[in-house]
Amino acid sequence: MKLAGLKSVENAHDESVWATTWVPATETRPALLMTGSLDETVKLWGSDELVLERTNTGHSLGVSSVAAHPSGLIGASASLDSFVRVFDVDTNATIATLESPPSEVWQLRFNPEGSTLAVAGGGSASITLWDTATWGLVATLPIPRPEGPKPSDKSGSKKFVLSVAWSPDGRRLACGSMDGTISVFDVARAKFLHHLEGHFMPVRSLVYSPVEPRLLFSASDDAHVHMYDSEKKSLVGAMSGHASWVLSLDVSPDGQALATGSSDRTVRLWDLNMRAAVQTMSNHTDQVWGVAFRPPGGTGVRSGRLASVSDDKSISLYDYS
Repeated sequence: MKLAGLKSVENAHDESVWATTWVPATETRPALLMTGSLDETVKLWGSDELVLERTNTGHSLGVSSVAAHPSGLIGASASLDSFVRVFDVDTNATIATLESPPSEVWQLRFNPEGSTLAVAGGGSASITLWDTATWGLVATLPIPRPEGPKPSDKSGSKKFVLSVAWSPDGRRLACGSMDGTISVFDVARAKFLHHLEGHFMPVRSLVYSPVEPRLLFSASDDAHVHMYDSEKKSLVGAMSGHASWVLSLDVSPDGQALATGSSDRTVRLWDLNMRAAVQTMSNHTDQVWGVAFRPPGGTGVRSGRLASVSDDKSISLYDYS
């Protein structure tokens, strides 16, 4: 696989762009790119030309995470204002507003079936699960402390939850914390299963392989990317190459490649068979907070796309083949 720069949009937002995801194609339109920014807005962009389709407002502080329902019809955004806004992607009509205590919403993800929205609970050291039919809270999954607390861990603050990911079958939920631990839950039983260890700094991004349900990838401020067998609790691979924090990662739809964004201002493409970086893209001039591969599907889609967003307020779009 090789990346080729397609298009960049400078000043896509008025402030840092912290989040991005793809909204799947529907019967009436192709996939859209969704971005969230510290300028308090969520924007939707045309899939290939990055033409701005619409701007969503409604938050009173910066947007820290965005998520798209697998149907392609619903979007969600989490903000530093402690609200999650759920909206109709095509009309921008608000569907629901989920309120949380301060610092209790960080990253959010829909499950593969689209029936549940998981929200990383920030300072509460928990994950909240919301029913997408009623938008009612259905479960709160508290994260237990690892056995044998670290000497420096004098309070629960290190358990601030930064990231969350669903397994492809929706049976498992993983979350990454400020102290470097990753917690895995059995969703149906709302039961904590185990911690995955190996990182010693914040885990800001997690993603499961779309083709190997047990395989979980993590990105950390320790500049490493880890591969875990999330069922056997084993670290099966560690990759390094970034010069600073790894802030974001995503796996290609075929499960063969990984993209990462870092505070070293680069996007890297990793070959998972080689377990090595095969390409470095330097389109951005500041920290890269989000990378996302476009999901397959939609009429007339012939090639893959990867998007990245940055503190430099820009979006970059890459072709891969």
